[in-house]
Amino acid sequence: MKPQKKKAKIGIVGCGAIGSRMAKSITAELKEYCRLAALYDIDLKKAQELAQKVSSPRAFKKSYADLLNNSEFVIEAVNADDTYTIIKEALSSKKNVLSMSVGKLLGRSDLFRLAENKGCRILIPSGAIAGIDAIKAAGLAKISSITLTTRKPPAGFFSGGPSVMEKRMNLGEITQETVIFDGDVDTAVKLFPHNINVAATLALASGVKEKMSIRIITSPDYKTNSHEIEVTGDFGRITTRTDNVVCPDNPKTSYLAVLSAIQTLKQFFGGIKIGT
Repeated sequence: MKPQKKKAKIGIVGCGAIGSRMAKSITAELKEYCRLAALYDIDLKKAQELAQKVSSPRAFKKSYADLLNNSEFVIEAVNADDTYTIIKEALSSKKNVLSMSVGKLLGRSDLFRLAENKGCRILIPSGAIAGIDAIKAAGLAKISSITLTTRKPPAGFFSGGPSVMEKRMNLGEITQETVIFDGDVDTAVKLFPHNINVAATLALASGVKEKMSIRIITSPDYKTNSHEIEVTGDFGRITTRTDNVVCPDNPKTSYLAVLSAIQTLKQFFGGIKIGT
């Protein structure tokens, strides 16, 4: 009889729409490779209710420290002011981390150095865009420019975000196609922390954030969250467009972003299986 393969113990910090979807996938689609060992949210009731929903009541933890003590791998699904600290503490505890809040990693080279020093990894899913592998390859040559145009319906934006507060925009009053941002990636991530993780993913994959320009457009006529990318350089030209349906659990998140995180876990724990 073959010895049973040890399943990795997964901890999820953040039990909102994305964390919940990840928990359900781990207990269903990824049960061959790993098991849900810990759930924590600053709203303890959320974590407790999710633990019951996925039939893992013992996974509910009352503190982040308790989650770290009971996990080998941490999924960060928070995107809050303390996300940096959450990731840093996990790495310091020698845990591999899958980060959903990619914008929090931009300009944080210290986290990647810490991961290397601790012998662990930060996994970044491709999210709601296509072509990341090609863009990484292009980065080995010379990239001249990258443009990202994101289009979302008004309901796809976080109404309490800093961009809305600073510009005093009422998204509900937008009646036609409107450009709400046109600028650099650092500012985009700062003003739209819940909506533009794809820009941070592009910046990290390409390594040339200073050559990136970001445009964000909204309209009540839009039915999907779409992302157009154009990359030019010595390698040639790459153009991609993804039209994403929203996640059933959260209209502010593209379903593909959640699916890419699940696939990243599958590849990490089960290996890449093409054609199966």
